[in-house]
Amino acid sequence: MTVFGTRPEAIKLGPIVKALQDEPGVELTVCTTGQHREMLKQVLDLFEITPDIDLALMTPGQTLTDITGRVLDKLSPLLEERPLDWLLVQGDTTTAFAAGLAAFYAKIPVAHVEAGLRSGDIYQPFPEEVNRSMVSVLATRHFAPTTEARDNLLREGVDPSKVMVTGNSVIDALLFFRERLEADVELARGFAESFGFLDPGRRLILVTGHRRENFEGGIDRMCQALLEIAERGDVQIVYPVHPNPNVRGPVGAKLAGKDGIHLLDPLDYLPFVYLMTKADIILTDSGGIQEEAPALGKPVLVTRETTERPEGVAAGTAKLVGTDQAKIVAELTRLLDDQDAYDAMSRAHNPYGDGKTAARIVASLAKR
Repeated sequence: MTVFGTRPEAIKLGPIVKALQDEPGVELTVCTTGQHREMLKQVLDLFEITPDIDLALMTPGQTLTDITGRVLDKLSPLLEERPLDWLLVQGDTTTAFAAGLAAFYAKIPVAHVEAGLRSGDIYQPFPEEVNRSMVSVLATRHFAPTTEARDNLLREGVDPSKVMVTGNSVIDALLFFRERLEADVELARGFAESFGFLDPGRRLILVTGHRRENFEGGIDRMCQALLEIAERGDVQIVYPVHPNPNVRGPVGAKLAGKDGIHLLDPLDYLPFVYLMTKADIILTDSGGIQEEAPALGKPVLVTRETTERPEGVAAGTAKLVGTDQAKIVAELTRLLDDQDAYDAMSRAHNPYGDGKTAARIVASLAKR
């Protein structure tokens, strides 16, 4: 069984689910929690995945405590009645932690996709840093995306025989859908029409932001930086705004109606991939986009103080800028005005995968 509840989990588990469904002798149950219901469905439809079980846990204004308790309450009875070889979870969500804990209580082995990421600060990102560390305690098979992630696990005392470096499955998904865009002329033309407001004479900055640690002033400062950059007149900013009111409220108040800034509702994954291919620079606090942007040759500026994905920073594809207005403006300006600096980031090596992660993980699971 695999359990997931958010869009990033679905993107990264999608290639693995499809590969498991095609693997002879494997019986897979797909269970969703509905932690992010609307955004999750977009990705499931794209991968043509129909959940076998939908726990339908999402409620308005839900807290982390609510999610954790409801996952345990709803999932535990299902695990008691099903003989499973593995429960598969991905990443660092509250769904992943709570599902892993439910499996542990049922004495079902847990396999953790994207294991071993660490920022070293339990509150950044919050609550993800603790979630993924706790899943590592519960897991018996650790699929680390990089050697650095593997080394983190080994330093924590994880048995080396239980750790496998696989790459990150988000690259599998990204490359698959990029190829689809390149091959399907009508599809690409449709997206070009959908984003017909884009000005080919202006460079495109694609923005996302949703982390809880940025709610207390960080998003406001980022918006001020975007206003300052937009005043150049030679750039256009596209910002699909997360539905969380802690994001949507301040972003709308600061940026709505401003020249050169386009605020969009959350996008399905495929049109977002299209925008990433068209972007010149990506400004984000997303973990997954830190992995995707290098695969597309896009410099990524990370609006966080720390990252559990230091490989991109070390490789030169990503740079931490935090939420300091002056620093964001300075780094965007450098990339816009200094071609050598831009080329150095856009041509750097992608450290996150080769598109074969799902095959490695399925081969490992099928051995049991």
